[in-house]
Amino acid sequence: MPQNPMDTIHTDLKELTALRRDLHAHPELGFDEHRTSQIVASFLEEQGIEVHRGLAGTGVVGVIRGARPGASMGLRADMDCLPMVEANDFAHRSIHPGLMHGCGHDGHTVMLLAAARYLAKTRRFSGTAVVIFQPAEEGGGGAQVMIEQGLFERFAVDSIYALHNNPDYPAGVIAVQPGPVEAAADTFEIVVTGRGGHAAIPHEAIDPVLVASHIVIALQSIVSRNLHPLEAGVVTVASIQTSQLSACNVIPAQVKMLGTARSFTPANRDLLEKRIGEIAQGVAIALGAIATCHYQRGYPSTVNHTEQALFAAQVARTLVGEENVRCNEPLTMGAEDFSYMLQERPGAYIYLGQGGAPSQGVGHCQLHNDRYDFNDNIIPLGAGLLASLVEQGLPLR
Repeated sequence: MPQNPMDTIHTDLKELTALRRDLHAHPELGFDEHRTSQIVASFLEEQGIEVHRGLAGTGVVGVIRGARPGASMGLRADMDCLPMVEANDFAHRSIHPGLMHGCGHDGHTVMLLAAARYLAKTRRFSGTAVVIFQPAEEGGGGAQVMIEQGLFERFAVDSIYALHNNPDYPAGVIAVQPGPVEAAADTFEIVVTGRGGHAAIPHEAIDPVLVASHIVIALQSIVSRNLHPLEAGVVTVASIQTSQLSACNVIPAQVKMLGTARSFTPANRDLLEKRIGEIAQGVAIALGAIATCHYQRGYPSTVNHTEQALFAAQVARTLVGEENVRCNEPLTMGAEDFSYMLQERPGAYIYLGQGGAPSQGVGHCQLHNDRYDFNDNIIPLGAGLLASLVEQGLPLR
């Protein structure tokens, strides 16, 4: 039976909880994680870990060599916060107005630090463990920037793994499976140009509000009538802005629409882009207006590699038992820039159940909610899983 690093890491839970709550109280946006980066680097250096800084500005990479030569494995955590106002009133709430760790990246950072310290102390593995602390996951594409700046040329890992907490699962549950697990996330802007006029004389105008309304409805036909019924996709118009905001008797000349499109396969991603543009322009022409569409591709779909996902599930079973490991879960339309790393190296993205955080006193709370908080009680499990991936994936021979 493999050794369980959780037991060792659990003895430091009080210290790790204090560190996690300190990071929560001092959130930093993507590429601006200077304080967090310094804390991470100092922590690693105190464990005698070789530290490299500067990738993507605030990125930190630690290199831990095992007891014998061998292969190399990467473990990644994200460090940035969200630009949102925190509604919590506990002692470790954000001290920075408008900034909040609303997605648990503070917890991810501490779990990887705990795993790194354990691995540096024990060295019960062959080869090299590379711990990657990445900036700017929340929309900044920090993973892509680190890769473009030479992450995998400088640290040639053979496989790579990452954890993300999931409040939808009870604490102690781990979910990982092969194939797509999160969607590609793209954005679009549609500008409808008509002819402004008096709201009481609509026949002498070309009303872009009416045109935009028809476009919103028509766009919903893409998922229902263009995608295969057994494949998932989302087209959402999230904002409609007119060129006249203060008058109730003015037909504006222009309307801007903003939205997002989500998909799992390259073919469906192409289809969504094509049909959004065609429908916007076609509906506008039919109603006498003009529409222009700008479609911007964001994070690609997060796709786990089969061998690495199955391996991660087996490692999880050694920690929490068969009954607490899930390998056939519904896909999520959320997006994750760890997808860029999985395009470069085989690996897996793993969900760690956290339930409701005890510090909230309100039970379950979803990610990106203004009352979210990370559940500190799962730190030993998450850190133990990361450490176990190394020990079981790079075993001593």
